[in-house]
Amino acid sequence: MLVLGMAATLAAEERGPLSLSLKRAVEIATSQEGSTPIQLSAESLKQAELRSKEARAALLPDVEGAFSYENRTANLAAMGISLTRLPFPGFEFPTFVGPFLTMDARASVTQSVFDVSSIRKFQASKVGVSAARSDSESAGEQVAAVVARAYLGAVRADTDVETAQANVMLSQAVLRQAENQKNAGTGTGIEITRARVQLANDQQRLLVTENARRAAHLQLLRAMGVRLDTEVQLTDGLQYVPVDALTLENARTQALRDRPDYKAQQEREANARLMASATVMERLPSLAAFGDYGSSGSAFSNSLPTRTYGISLKVPLWDGARRDARRAESASQHRAEAIRTNDVREQIELDVRLALDALSSAQDEVKVAKDGLDLAESELEQARRRYQAGISDSLEVTDAQTRLERARDNQTAALYNYNVARIDLAQAMGVVRRTIQ
Repeated sequence: MLVLGMAATLAAEERGPLSLSLKRAVEIATSQEGSTPIQLSAESLKQAELRSKEARAALLPDVEGAFSYENRTANLAAMGISLTRLPFPGFEFPTFVGPFLTMDARASVTQSVFDVSSIRKFQASKVGVSAARSDSESAGEQVAAVVARAYLGAVRADTDVETAQANVMLSQAVLRQAENQKNAGTGTGIEITRARVQLANDQQRLLVTENARRAAHLQLLRAMGVRLDTEVQLTDGLQYVPVDALTLENARTQALRDRPDYKAQQEREANARLMASATVMERLPSLAAFGDYGSSGSAFSNSLPTRTYGISLKVPLWDGARRDARRAESASQHRAEAIRTNDVREQIELDVRLALDALSSAQDEVKVAKDGLDLAESELEQARRRYQAGISDSLEVTDAQTRLERARDNQTAALYNYNVARIDLAQAMGVVRRTIQ
């Protein structure tokens, strides 16, 4: 269904801009044919599954068929066979024999009966598949977080353009007011010049924000793994969505339970532990059964059935300390994975603490920015009325206009920081995709 949805999306691109919500952007990026990290993680999972099948093969029967048909000659003397004394006078045993024909058609089977090391390796391979699956989930979370930040950056760029356009319109209104004041005899030329300078600055800012918006949209398309010539129209805006109160302990507990990268690291540690156990158990005896059945002769017409069956017991004695070195190496790898697991655990706690602090700070920023915007709008309105009444000059209006523009920028930055902080907290807890739903 998702592939069909993407096909419809590509068809829609030919008709006009692609309407894109944050949820849809994440769905496209995390689909099987989405961004590069998702595709690579899928291939890694397939490789782990194939390695597990290889490990299982050591526990399954090994069946082979063979057929040989040979025309041979032999030098018996070269083989050390020399018969110079014979009981029959006048008969000389040949040194060179042949040519003669030999034919053999045979099926053979070998089955491991008892090999603890192979069993451990198979168990380790299954844990490796689970780790690869968790890595795939972790890649999905990381891609979702990257796309979410890129989407918010594009939304912020759109908002900056809208703010710049509003500032230009405001500057044009102030310029018209200054011209009207001069025509009425209550204004001066310097006030018109000041208004024109402000308008030129705002027009310059508009050009800069439009270029930044194009760059932000390209970054979003690249993060999604979509063609860069796709035109998009973002449907979500910068909004303040309250989050439930969350304590540090609850957030840390949830992160340790849900973070897929932590699960993957724990499974890699388990895989290393099983592989170390498998290496230790290579010192144990192994038992295997074998057998073959076939026909031998000079041709099919005169061939006779032959068979072999039995069991083999292998007891490792000495291999030049190669096995001991592998055992020490695998034990070291297990200890290394345990160290990485502890490091990931500590990193999770750091991520959660930083995300909670950033979210709390961003919430305060949103409140302060809203109050500042309300005050700046009120100040500009009063300044324009005072200027209209001739109580003050245009400098007061220009100053109020500058503070309003800064207040608008502050509100945009505060809302952007707040939404990014929400994504950071969700990523720290391993629930980015659930948060975006």
